[in-house]
Amino acid sequence: MSALVALSRFVGNTFAIWVLLFAVLAFLLPSAFLPLTAFIVPLLGLIMFGMGLTLKTEDFREVARHPLRVLIGVLAQFIIMPGMAWLLCQLFALPPEIAVGVILVGCCPGGTASNVITWFAKGDVALSVGITAVTTLLAPIVTPALIWLLASEWLPVSFWAMFSSILQMVLLPIVLGLVAQRLLGERVKLAVDVLPLISVVSIVAIVAAVVAASQAKIAESGLLIMAVVMLHNTLGLGLGYLAGVMTGMPLAQRKTLSIEVGMQNSGLGAALASAHFSPLAAVPSALFSVWHNLSGALLATFLRRMKDERDK
Repeated sequence: MSALVALSRFVGNTFAIWVLLFAVLAFLLPSAFLPLTAFIVPLLGLIMFGMGLTLKTEDFREVARHPLRVLIGVLAQFIIMPGMAWLLCQLFALPPEIAVGVILVGCCPGGTASNVITWFAKGDVALSVGITAVTTLLAPIVTPALIWLLASEWLPVSFWAMFSSILQMVLLPIVLGLVAQRLLGERVKLAVDVLPLISVVSIVAIVAAVVAASQAKIAESGLLIMAVVMLHNTLGLGLGYLAGVMTGMPLAQRKTLSIEVGMQNSGLGAALASAHFSPLAAVPSALFSVWHNLSGALLATFLRRMKDERDK
């Protein structure tokens, strides 16, 4: 069992490499990965179930201890990324399906990978987990509302259909994970130890499925989508850090805000796009998943060397 835990840790630490590798393989050999499209929603549910298993009472105590910091993080998450997505769609005059996909990933809550990247960057991990938990729990209401508000000019958006989907894909699995954690107690620790492996395999499969389903469209407009995705992520990371500066947060919290805002739950974006729009609309989420893990790892390497002026 220790070998499985070690493998899980290794795969979790090399997450970005596996996402990139299988995205390329799915592009080159789409027929091999097309069957995975039927499992996008169940795989996302599995990831969210795992999040429920790992959430602790202490994570929510951070919200009570520093409510203003968490509130700033939540507001930054749901204002900066959706706003930048809409602006980029206007500036690049993106086609409707791609525009909706970009806005969709911008309106998603923070991803759990941000917690790992925050730890590596020597940020405030408790704050990171608190913001991720709150944005995820708010997602069933906030995400459909934002998508309806910002994306309706390109394609019809059903708030209630998305609300229902996020309840099923996000909130229900998290609640089941919390219940399982409460019922199993210490016995759940074994499952938690192998969660990085399960999460990486699930995200890799979702990305590969989306890339395979949209291979022809990616070949046609992939460079444009990738440019928008990279800009979107970079703006999120930069403006997230700036939000921390403007609200007078210490360095560790500024690092956290940068990572929390810039890194999205791209698996949710891909699942929602596939369920409610088209495979092409899921491409920005898939490419975002590839890119933000690479950029997050690079940024964390830089941020971990930064020291607060008060520590000098």
